[in-house]
Amino acid sequence: MPSPWGWFAVTACSGGGAYVQERGLGNNFEEPVALQEMDTSNGVLLPFYDPDSSIIYLCGKGDSSIRYFEITDEPPFVHYLNTFSSKEPQRGMGFMPKRGLDVSKCEIARFYKLHERKCEPIIMTVPRKSDLFQDDLYPDTPGPEPALEADEWLAGQDAEPVLISLRDGYVPPKHRELRVTKRNILDARPPTGPRRSQSASDAPLSQQHTLETLLEEIKALREQVQAQEQRITALENMLCELVDGTD
Repeated sequence: MPSPWGWFAVTACSGGGAYVQERGLGNNFEEPVALQEMDTSNGVLLPFYDPDSSIIYLCGKGDSSIRYFEITDEPPFVHYLNTFSSKEPQRGMGFMPKRGLDVSKCEIARFYKLHERKCEPIIMTVPRKSDLFQDDLYPDTPGPEPALEADEWLAGQDAEPVLISLRDGYVPPKHRELRVTKRNILDARPPTGPRRSQSASDAPLSQQHTLETLLEEIKALREQVQAQEQRITALENMLCELVDGTD
């Protein structure tokens, strides 16, 4: 079965003397196994793939529609299903994981369409007369539990996703084990031995320069204060002489 990833491309070509830009769905730029032409818009395609149903949803930025295709093992591999259309264009689109859907209403997809000032949910359902759980719509799906830890993945390990059943709806786990790598604080302790006080000669040159500058400023301020005191004393003496002369 062709891989669902990498099926999205915006191709450009010229024909009849005019520049034509086309959007299409394919899985290889050089020799595509299947190629599905869509339209001539230049908006970026936002792909969402549901591995449980093998359906690819294509939402174009600036479009007002959602196209969806089914991928199969046999040619032509890509089968157009339908198009959902609305009035206002979408500025962005979000996709709810399968475990967040309402299985009692046969909900198979839920989008969150971003408008200029609001977010609109778009729900897609499959009509079924029975109220029983639909096994064909909801096979075991990837859950929130990681199959590998980050250090294991960085070490090159690989594992299949941890699947969960949606028969009774998704129930979040009550207690989730959190792995924390604890470090021994004694490994970062300072070296043992007698501590000696740091003298001025051991200080860095920048600190010594700063200290010398501060001492010079303090000395200049003291000299300025002494000069002002002498001036004040002289003015007081002159004032006393003037007062005595007027008497």
